[in-house]
Amino acid sequence: MTPNQVTSGGLVLVALSCAAYLYHQSSLAFGLCLAFAFTFDALDGAVARRRHMSTKAGGYFDAMADRYQELAVFAAIGWVADLWAIAMIAFAGGILTSYAKARTAIEIPIENHAWPDFFERMERLVFICVLLVADGLATAMSAASPWILTGGFALYALLANATAVQRINRAFAMLKRADAKQP
Repeated sequence: MTPNQVTSGGLVLVALSCAAYLYHQSSLAFGLCLAFAFTFDALDGAVARRRHMSTKAGGYFDAMADRYQELAVFAAIGWVADLWAIAMIAFAGGILTSYAKARTAIEIPIENHAWPDFFERMERLVFICVLLVADGLATAMSAASPWILTGGFALYALLANATAVQRINRAFAMLKRADAKQP
């Protein structure tokens, strides 16, 4: 498979997992399916590097697919658990985390490794899968609590937005330094 096929496969698996969740409404099954589907998120880059097929277009496609995956997951959770407000805030945090770096790169040259943040994409993926599995296990053990998914998802939204603010502050400082060097 090409890296773009791996990215496409991951996007399709996430979309199918979300559609299935709308039907079965099992957080446990959804979390496990997403954990499998998100492995493609890590594999596409590895395939690109291993096969010497890394391209700017492929990196762009991967980033766009990542955003659609997040949107689909949050829309599914928002729908099933009626957590629309939290879903929107969580999605905004992920989008703004990505946008802060991308917008800075338009203004000044940046190094990708110079953006080590607290709650990056991989941490967010793991968090959401663990949260869904924990909610599903609690439900299966008759210890269902709406606070597991609601509280966990709210914490996710808070951490995602804190990371966005972290990046925004870094970007602003970098841009101010670049401005100071201008005559």
